Amino acid sequence: MTQFWKIILEIGILWFVIYQIMLFFAGTRAIQVVRGIIVLLILFFVVQRLGLERLEWLMTKLFALSVLGLLVIFQPEIRQGLARLGRHHLFVLPLREEELDYMLKEIAKAVDYLARQAIGALIAIEREDSLKPYVETGVSIDAVVSSELLQNIFTPGSLLHDGGIIIQLGRISSAGCLFPLDESPGVSRIFGMRHRAAIGLSKETDAVVIVVSEERQDVSLAYGGRLYQGLKREDLLFRVKQLMKPKPKKE
Repeated sequence: MTQFWKIILEIGILWFVIYQIMLFFAGTRAIQVVRGIIVLLILFFVVQRLGLERLEWLMTKLFALSVLGLLVIFQPEIRQGLARLGRHHLFVLPLREEELDYMLKEIAKAVDYLARQAIGALIAIEREDSLKPYVETGVSIDAVVSSELLQNIFTPGSLLHDGGIIIQLGRISSAGCLFPLDESPGVSRIFGMRHRAAIGLSKETDAVVIVVSEERQDVSLAYGGRLYQGLKREDLLFRVKQLMKPKPKKE
């Protein structure tokens, strides 16, 4: 009887680890390889339980070499997964609806002006994943979001013109921040550094990132690794507001 519960415990632990690995690599190109490795792990478990010593020895050596190869090949995916760990806020109150509306209207007003003036801009709005590591790459501001301040920061010649702005809890916390660039081949060559930075940050966090293109004079939105181009003011406000709304709690 004791042996039976030991087997059940081993299987439970194995499936828990498999589930966590699948979540870790979800949304990356490594997921197909992970599925193949999981099949091999299951085979290894069966071989071990059946006491097939020669096959067990062979698979042990194979796994040891595979781990080193995977660490090199899928380094970007591993870094992306690690970046998502431990970034969720605890006990943080969301913005009230009127505060959210005011903030979004000020942002929309600013990006409208910047787009008309062919001035590039990059604005990241924090959601559940903390952007603190990226905040620390810029210059501390800690100011209320206003259209005038956003316009001044991105004015050409300003010391903080390059880099991105991070908004946390309705306030501009930092400017001139560095975001991770997306280097995937699927991104069109027409996109510059700002758009690649927006996509990169949206892949590693759940931030909502707004980009103004100085070349095309349009406004784009990056979220979840996807870029939505050429948004009008009303569409931008609607999309960002929907994303910024807190998720309803399950009963």
